[in-house]
Amino acid sequence: MLQLLRYAKDYRKQIILGPFFKFLEAVFELILPLFMARLVDEGIARHDQGKVIEMTVAMLGLSIVGLLCALICQYYASIASQGFGTVLRNRLMEKINSFSHKELNRFGTDTLITRMTNDINQMQGALAMLIRLVVRAPFLSIGSVIMAFYIDWQMGLIFLILLPLFCFILFLIIHYSVPLYRKIQQKLDQLNQLVTQNLSGVRVIRAFARTNTETAHFNEETEEISRLNQRVANISALLSPSTTLIMNVGVVALLYFGGFKVNVGHLEQGQVLALINYMNQMLLALIVVSNLVVLFTRAAASANRINEVFATDTTLEDDGAVQNANEQAPLIDFEHVDFRYTEKSGLALQDVSFTLQENKILGITGATGSGKSTLISLIPRFYDASKGAVSFAGSNVKDWSLDHLRSEIAIVPQTAVLFSGTIRENLQWGKQDATDEDCWEALAIAQASEFVETLPKGLDTMILENGKNFSGGQRQRLTIARALIRKPKLLILDDSLSALDYQTDLDLRQALKRELDCGVIIISQRLRSIQDAETILLMDNGKIAAQGSHEELLQESELYQELVKSQAEGGAVQ
Repeated sequence: MLQLLRYAKDYRKQIILGPFFKFLEAVFELILPLFMARLVDEGIARHDQGKVIEMTVAMLGLSIVGLLCALICQYYASIASQGFGTVLRNRLMEKINSFSHKELNRFGTDTLITRMTNDINQMQGALAMLIRLVVRAPFLSIGSVIMAFYIDWQMGLIFLILLPLFCFILFLIIHYSVPLYRKIQQKLDQLNQLVTQNLSGVRVIRAFARTNTETAHFNEETEEISRLNQRVANISALLSPSTTLIMNVGVVALLYFGGFKVNVGHLEQGQVLALINYMNQMLLALIVVSNLVVLFTRAAASANRINEVFATDTTLEDDGAVQNANEQAPLIDFEHVDFRYTEKSGLALQDVSFTLQENKILGITGATGSGKSTLISLIPRFYDASKGAVSFAGSNVKDWSLDHLRSEIAIVPQTAVLFSGTIRENLQWGKQDATDEDCWEALAIAQASEFVETLPKGLDTMILENGKNFSGGQRQRLTIARALIRKPKLLILDDSLSALDYQTDLDLRQALKRELDCGVIIISQRLRSIQDAETILLMDNGKIAAQGSHEELLQESELYQELVKSQAEGGAVQ
């Protein structure tokens, strides 16, 4: 956990001054019972009105100064903890953004979200408590014992007897509750993952009539968390009655033995009251210590999870210097490329070699899981090839500056992803300074201008979360328009025409060929979508089974002939 405190270095002043003012408050709190004792013994007992007023004013003054110290500490704690959380969250986001898809897949979206939110909140709370209570609580506990000995060493022995007894009870409660808190945190991670899975796959769940099953599964998980929380609550609930019992025993002991000492003149009545106050201060401070232990235990678990992200080295090195394309070289060149997702997994791509020239169209087809999407993910370096070389515009993709490489490539993924905002704002993701003319031009090529024009607000029409106020085909065309507005050197359509009808598909491909001045890669299982491409790659189990034009593959590849025949029977190929 201490490793993460380096992100709080800009708040050193607050982290130092906050505990200092809390220490002052604790000092004043320890002095107050002495003034109360003098008020009783020297003022009330002797009917000295002047002493009563003097002690009352002194106690009031100490209380006000203590309050001001507490407020200053609280102010510093708020600044430091919130600033620390902001810096930590920003650095964590920077680290996550530096990951390749390999590291992102390793962690998973759900756990990264939990680390960005809940775990950082735990760290913020821990720092705030560190500033506010870590000095105050132990100081009050020890200080109360010292002050008791200062008043009367024999009465101080009562404190020494009760202190280890209370510490032993605290130890037992912490010993049994802390592992349960860790288990609850793990269960919450699993629950978050289950909720995300169910919400993202709600259509599939309903389609397979699995709603009741998944609901029952969810209920089981929440009931397990509830049981764990109840166990923790039951254990923690022992603290309050135990504290009350020890406190009452201590007070009775102080009154009993203090009464004897008062009778023989060894103690004053006010001093007995002061001792009772110190007893309460000691026990209440120890309760705070126990809560701090639980809080810091949970924060330590969160810190370990955050440190795990920071300690993960990205396999994606961005030290390339190439920023300009070589117009004479092929746009894309794969040379004997192998790729595997993990060291232990099998090859997802094996000995893949092909080229794509400027302003040409490359079609890629093959069965599900044949490696089509994996292949194109190597071009913008979502992953790096395990073996061989991938070149873009004459230079190995690893030699390119990552930002410049990706700025030259526009990808339309299988799942159409739109963001909350207007149509114009979504299109400007592709080009920040895009004008309305640029937007309408891109929409026209993407065959989306017709339906956008019919919308009452046109480009200012709001897109709801994930574009749920548009059909699948409309979403795909809007994402294609967003890619086109960028005017890239390479446009990749990763099965992005699947929701379009055949006529719209044809019109879009013709517009791409007519209007665009860039290379195009179209991934599709519908052969009609790629049959006009200059080159078609037929993928099979991570290998290129055949490549050539539509006509060449019809003559040379039995597998391609089978695909054409099967789709022709369904009317998919003409």
